[in-house]
Amino acid sequence: MTYLVLAYGIAAIAVLAWLGLRLSRTPQNLPLRALTGLAACLSLAFPFGLAADREATVLGLPPMMSRLIQHGTLLIGVTCLVLFFLFSALEPRQAWPRARRFAVPLVAAEAVLIAAAALAPPTVHSSSSPAGAVFTVTADLYLAFGFGTAFFWARRYARDANPRLARGLRIASVGLAAIVLANCVFIPEIILRRAGASSPSALAETSGAAATVLGAVAAAVFLLPGVVIFLAGVIYPAAAMRVTALRVWSGHRRVYRQLDPLWTVLHAQFPDDELQRVTPSPWRDLFRLRGTHRRYYRRVVECRDGLVRISPYLPPRACEGYDDLARSLTHALAARAAGQQARSVHATPVVVAAADSLDADVRELVSLSRAMNSTGDP
Repeated sequence: MTYLVLAYGIAAIAVLAWLGLRLSRTPQNLPLRALTGLAACLSLAFPFGLAADREATVLGLPPMMSRLIQHGTLLIGVTCLVLFFLFSALEPRQAWPRARRFAVPLVAAEAVLIAAAALAPPTVHSSSSPAGAVFTVTADLYLAFGFGTAFFWARRYARDANPRLARGLRIASVGLAAIVLANCVFIPEIILRRAGASSPSALAETSGAAATVLGAVAAAVFLLPGVVIFLAGVIYPAAAMRVTALRVWSGHRRVYRQLDPLWTVLHAQFPDDELQRVTPSPWRDLFRLRGTHRRYYRRVVECRDGLVRISPYLPPRACEGYDDLARSLTHALAARAAGQQARSVHATPVVVAAADSLDADVRELVSLSRAMNSTGDP
């Protein structure tokens, strides 16, 4: 249970920091505003919820006031979640009227929470008094309503979204369903706890034990995992995009290194073809992480330019495979370095890819570079 609570807090704060950074770049993005508001409410509710659970006084506030802040911010947060889906799925002119209608139940629920918190004892469990029971039931009902509405919009929006976003929305909807179930289970827990408080001692003990088990199961099985799964679904599209970008970056870096044998022999003969006039040292180049894509494209272009310039020295139809071409290329580079006359005055294609694409061309260059590496430099 402790690990789940910790995961909830860390996930909420991490998502808030990430969304806050994105919002600073696009402050006019209404769905992002709503999502950032949700993350802020979850992050704010977390410490006050812990204080209320431990019957602790924080910043001079009694436990019941901590519970009011926790549930009050959670109600605003779930409303922000509904607004996120509204502004994502609808045009602003269609979303704003619906958003204003959601303000009515929110204000009503917040008013009930404030009145119940004012009437409840400040230092006892929120559901052990009539006012506390009204407070908790009201909060759970509104949260179930809000998360249930968000679940409906998530599933609806996923049908028309791109595959990556749709997958994230489906993951988030699983978390939303778990949260709704948790809030629905909390209501009979409150009823059992309240029934035990107004019953003889034996029945009170049985009702209290049943309520404790029910609440613990709802929190451990549904609520906390649901929050974590929901947040995972929220960040999934961007995280998947970052993973894809990292895969492309890694591939470009790998190809850049694989082209080194071919590039080295060509650069030795045609240094003027280098697009970057200052060649970095091999060790610095090995550990440099920035500019990978730029250096990748430069190396491909420089290798292709070098092959075009050395092609007049290659014999016509010189090879059947990459190893033969590598040996012919080695001899051609040596002949040019020795000042010998070129076989032709025209450039000819070298290692032409079957498909007309950059990736296919790069695969041909990498195959030739590997053959050059096994053949040896001139």
